[in-house]
Amino acid sequence: MTDASLKVKRTHLQEIFQNKYGTHLAATGWGPRIRARFAYFTPDDYYEATVSRLVTSGCAWLDVGSGRNVFPSNRSLAQVLARRCEILIGVDPDETIDQNDIVHERVRESIEHYRTDRTFDVITMRMAAEHVTDPEGVVSALARLTKPGGRVVVYTINRWSPIPILTWLVPYRLHHLPKHLLWGSHPKDTFPVAYRMNTRRTLRKIFETHGFLESEFGHLDDCRTFAGYRTMLTMELCLWRSLHALGLRYPENCLLGVYQRT
Repeated sequence: MTDASLKVKRTHLQEIFQNKYGTHLAATGWGPRIRARFAYFTPDDYYEATVSRLVTSGCAWLDVGSGRNVFPSNRSLAQVLARRCEILIGVDPDETIDQNDIVHERVRESIEHYRTDRTFDVITMRMAAEHVTDPEGVVSALARLTKPGGRVVVYTINRWSPIPILTWLVPYRLHHLPKHLLWGSHPKDTFPVAYRMNTRRTLRKIFETHGFLESEFGHLDDCRTFAGYRTMLTMELCLWRSLHALGLRYPENCLLGVYQRT
């Protein structure tokens, strides 16, 4: 279930899915086959479809918090979009930015301190907002860097979902082990969370304060908690389908907002 304002067509989601896994489900892993059977698309799919629509030929694109990957689950699409735009700059204070071979320019710096004469048509923040400790400073920088009419895409965690609540309560030093067991994550990809701009209300308020309007927004049902375990994934998707049939939102969800500079 997604909010009506999110402008993502099912056909585009299917294109994103096929771009990742190919057109022959028999040749894919069991995970994509199960998701296809339930007609379920992940929050990553929605984010990638949204960015793919907004990154047009010749545009200037800034990716905030790039790390080593622009789209960790869809490298081929990232390559296509990098060729489509005029310039793609990745900005991240972490050393993993040095391993990013998709962006045209790598800048190891926080977005608050990044300086350039260039402004951008599209700015993306993929799973970065949850780590922000100074939302005012970050969004002020985004306003400075976005062209009039340009868009900022924020894809992040909903702080009121069960797993973010749990990670907020559990000490940071204990975060990596469950992440590794559930999703196979690397220690270098685990960072402290702040959750200071991780609700629709706080995002909309701070962006409007800095001259943006919310043009699209979606709560994206996230059925990936047990994505590494076939039986558990199937059970999770059965629960998702049941809640969806009742018109209820899945409790674990991500946020995807598009904010247009006025």
